[in-house]
Amino acid sequence: MEFIDAKQILSSWSDGDTWFGSNYNMNIYKGCSHGCIYCDSRSSCYQVLNFDRVRAKKDVLLLLERELMSKRKKGIIATGAMSDPYNPLEEKHELTRGALELINKYGFGSSLLTKSDLVVRDIDVIKKIKTHSPVVVKFTITTYDDGLCKKVEPNVTVSSDRFTALKRLSDEGIFTGVHIWPILPFINDTEENVKSIVRAAYESGAKYVTGYFAVTLRQNQRIYYYKQLDKLFPGLKQKYINTYGDSYECTSVNEKKLYEVLASECKKYGLLYKMSDIRQEIKRKYDNKQMTLF
Repeated sequence: MEFIDAKQILSSWSDGDTWFGSNYNMNIYKGCSHGCIYCDSRSSCYQVLNFDRVRAKKDVLLLLERELMSKRKKGIIATGAMSDPYNPLEEKHELTRGALELINKYGFGSSLLTKSDLVVRDIDVIKKIKTHSPVVVKFTITTYDDGLCKKVEPNVTVSSDRFTALKRLSDEGIFTGVHIWPILPFINDTEENVKSIVRAAYESGAKYVTGYFAVTLRQNQRIYYYKQLDKLFPGLKQKYINTYGDSYECTSVNEKKLYEVLASECKKYGLLYKMSDIRQEIKRKYDNKQMTLF
């Protein structure tokens, strides 16, 4: 694996009032090998050259420990937004595991987003973090059908195996959730897909399901996505062009109905789906004294 120079691992402090209550973002790896046809991180504005090749930041654990030691405010450290922390190279190099061990050592919380079942390897460390700080493991699952998954996310752990991993984590008392996003118009934006994912999330012990019923397209990512549509779904590119033109956010024409289905199904199974409720629940079990650190 190639290692690249880096000066900083953690982002600046955030008050945690937005996504999942996280206070810091962390990226150990750069690039992603999942090959998802819809990934916005491929967009040129992020300046990740050769996006499909995974690289790690040089001396990442040394840098991270130095930063954790210097932070005046504790908080929840999120990872997985730009590059999956459980890419195939992680199995050998264990940099994400090392980061979790440091997060535990210095008393921080953790928020992990992944499409890989490799995360179950680190259940022991995640449970240690859970004893003192909020922790959540989130799986992106865009389609219930493994066959469609293999088309639009060719190199990921298939959806059914992600649900199996989710259940293993949930059975260990770890707070887990499912992200149905992005939803790809005319591909997986069906009521049946949403219902199936919510039901499977419930059966696997998830605490919440959240959805984003659109896909974002810009710059080189739009070009890449359309090439994949031509290969996988001939004729669909023109439907996108006719429907969305050059719009950045391509929202499903079924958005309103899909949200209603999501809300209805989550209520039926007792799952959270509103971000404010999810944030509150992630931190609920930690007493007020401790939470002043966050």
